[in-house]
Amino acid sequence: STISKNSLKSSLLQLECHFTWTLLKQDVDLDELEETIGDQIEFLQKSNITNYNLLSYVCHLKNSNEEALRNLQKAEEEVQKNHPDETARRSLVTWGNYAWIYYHMKRYEEAQTYVSKVENSCRKLSSSAQWKIRLPEIYAEQGWALLKFGAKYYKRAKNCFENALKNEPNNPEFNAGYAIAMYRLEDFSHRQCEDVNLSLKPLKRAVELNPNDTFIMALLALKLQDLKQVDEGERYIKEAMQKTPDLPYLLRYAAKFYRRKGQVDKALEILKKALAVTPKSVFLHHQLGLCYRAKLFQLKETTRYPPQKQVEELLRLSIFHFKTVTDQKTKFFSAHTDLANMYAEGKRYEEAEETFQKAFQINILSCVDKQQLYYLYGNFQRFHMKSESEAIRCYIEGLKIEKDSYIRNKCRNAVKKLLEQRIRGGLGDATDFATLGLVHNLSGEKLEAIECYEKAIALYPDNEEYLSALCELRLSI
Repeated sequence: STISKNSLKSSLLQLECHFTWTLLKQDVDLDELEETIGDQIEFLQKSNITNYNLLSYVCHLKNSNEEALRNLQKAEEEVQKNHPDETARRSLVTWGNYAWIYYHMKRYEEAQTYVSKVENSCRKLSSSAQWKIRLPEIYAEQGWALLKFGAKYYKRAKNCFENALKNEPNNPEFNAGYAIAMYRLEDFSHRQCEDVNLSLKPLKRAVELNPNDTFIMALLALKLQDLKQVDEGERYIKEAMQKTPDLPYLLRYAAKFYRRKGQVDKALEILKKALAVTPKSVFLHHQLGLCYRAKLFQLKETTRYPPQKQVEELLRLSIFHFKTVTDQKTKFFSAHTDLANMYAEGKRYEEAEETFQKAFQINILSCVDKQQLYYLYGNFQRFHMKSESEAIRCYIEGLKIEKDSYIRNKCRNAVKKLLEQRIRGGLGDATDFATLGLVHNLSGEKLEAIECYEKAIALYPDNEEYLSALCELRLSI
């Protein structure tokens, strides 16, 4: 072709669009993402330019470029319908995606046409000659895409919405995106022991600016519930349920609110209503599983001899819904551990073991997820498989991941307690003292560690491993 592929490629890399935002397909479940975007197009009556653009990128990642082009056409139709007087400004991301998809289809002339379209529009839109134009809409669109790709991307999403808000601090949509990013980041850091509460203000602000966005209202309600302001939270839930009684996005969060409040039957009723609208939603199935599990635990706590039939039915239901989730969403970490624990609860140990192993295979686990997994698997080994030594090994693996978190402390406390019990009961051998030494060392308690290694060596004098550990510790003080 007449166009040099190299100069085309370097122009493509200058574009602001999904192809240049490092959204990696190994971080998501593409089929599930495609379905989520489809649901949002159907139910959230917003302008869908961003959704169709993202869908085109997802189709490309699934190797269906023709389908990708069809979605870009739909994005263009949305622009014509909603922003006929700002076509260029609103189409830059769409045109960038067109250029990349044509490039991947080896249709270089067409790719070049779209590159030129973007360049010419940027020149007209911006006083400076450069064509990497920083429009708040583009920052926001990048933010929405990042939110969809999972926890690894939340910080970047927050930064994008912050940049968009610099130009338009009162834009309702940018405020909504910023609040969602803050809420999710916080949910995530809460598990890492950082007790933070920075999302309350952005959520309140987003609700003021978006009085009809019941999705944001529900997030605000959950945040207030976290902060023990349950009644105020429930006021928002009730108002939202009046405004959009059938919106699946609201219903699932309302159900979560009532489940956490202890009104499990009310939560179940709401979830079943939502499931009728979006029957494939993994979020809903996960929440249903959590509700049946809560009912099972309530029954066991309040009844001395809970009827076996009722117990089995609640077990069956919760396993069914958790399994529905893990079959569909192979990277949904907490659904795997929830399922494994329910199998264990039902004494189905082989299936529990198998499910834990699947969880260990998930390739997008954060440090805190891994700690949590070792902790839960350690508990399974200890309480169900009755293997203390295996439990100790798991807790230590969790402790070795040096990210400070509330779950790492749980690993530390569990393994300390087990080892100290064995030693106090007179069962402690050299290995136990050495292991306790390792625990102290990983916890930064050097002197206690030295003492333990000395006891281990007294019981097993020429153990090289203990001697070198002791040597290193003494040197480090």
